[in-house]
Amino acid sequence: MIFQLAIIVACLLLSAFFSGMEIAYISANKIHLEIEKKQENFIAKILTKITKKPSQFIVAMLIGNNIVLVVYGILMGDILINALVLSFPGITSGVSLLLQTVLSTLLILFTAEFLPKVFFQIYANKFMKVLVLPAYFFYWLFTPVSWLVMGFSDSVLKYIFKTEGDKESLTFSKTELGNYINEQIGTVENDEELDSEIQIFQNALEFSDVRAREIMIPRTEIVSVERRQSVEEVTKLIQATGFSKIIVYNTNIDDIIGYLHSFELFKRPKSIRAIVRSVIYVPETMYAKDVLNILSKKRKSIAVVVDEYGGTSGIITVEDIIEELFGEIEDEHDSVQLIQKQLSSTSYLLSARLDVDQVNQSYELEIPESESYETLGGFVMSFTEDIPNKNDVIEIGDFEITIVETLENKIILIELKVL
Repeated sequence: MIFQLAIIVACLLLSAFFSGMEIAYISANKIHLEIEKKQENFIAKILTKITKKPSQFIVAMLIGNNIVLVVYGILMGDILINALVLSFPGITSGVSLLLQTVLSTLLILFTAEFLPKVFFQIYANKFMKVLVLPAYFFYWLFTPVSWLVMGFSDSVLKYIFKTEGDKESLTFSKTELGNYINEQIGTVENDEELDSEIQIFQNALEFSDVRAREIMIPRTEIVSVERRQSVEEVTKLIQATGFSKIIVYNTNIDDIIGYLHSFELFKRPKSIRAIVRSVIYVPETMYAKDVLNILSKKRKSIAVVVDEYGGTSGIITVEDIIEELFGEIEDEHDSVQLIQKQLSSTSYLLSARLDVDQVNQSYELEIPESESYETLGGFVMSFTEDIPNKNDVIEIGDFEITIVETLENKIILIELKVL
């Protein structure tokens, strides 16, 4: 009896091992595995061998799991039959078989299937490294059976389903690259210690999901002139702002007809209309990478971002898109100074123009993100459904927000406290 129980416990442990290593192999970050394989040690050599043929490793784990489950089922059945007969002398064979099946299945599900797979999936990278030696032993032990099973399955795929056999390649996915970069960033205490190459690489991974509305210059900050204004007025505006390009509209900002370059003023034009250059129009939802592609093909540097009704939401330049990849590119004419200051462990002084995801990343906050807004100002107004006044105090979830400064129809500065 004790010997049988010992074997059952061993079968449960082995089944947990086989099930866990199977899910760990699938869930492990391939970049971590490749880095471990580059280390010149014994573990690296073993990892290289078992990852050379992924399908063979999975088949070996499945074969081992099936063997121990069969042994477990036979021994557990005998023990349960004896226990049920002693406890319920008049029990029928049908009820006895049902109870055996239910009890043994519940035990194997929780101890050797569900719980191990959860833990092995969460700590997949660690388990692949720590348990690689016993995994390789069973991988080697079941090699003949694995070859037989894989040969049969490949023949079925090739001659019946007319497809090639399983030839999995260890390529890195975008998600795996992103997870690895985030892990590396998480180990650095402050952004100054982080290599610029890692930051650029992370920006590049996220770039494909960035839309035009997230990086555009909003319409309230567009410097523009009406097409009937004089050349002298435009010249003074360029001198005052320092911008090399000025947006030109017909009757209002929703009717942009193009832009003019300060260089054209040296030609002494008679009117603005003579030097206006055309612009392209893109929707708010267009991806930034597509905007950059259009600007490059049409050799333009500015695009007007329009909303669903055709009104002007803002403008986007090649510089704005490049900054999304390489970080802020400051020049002598950059006048917008965004305030981002931590006052205490739970209090922050922030410009309303700051992106919500940027603030979350900088201070590890959990401000809700939504497609309906991008900035802190948008976050506040999406809750109040109105433009708050100066000194207003607003509670949104776990945050208390004080409006520090406003200007006409927009929020300029807020103080955010974590409750």
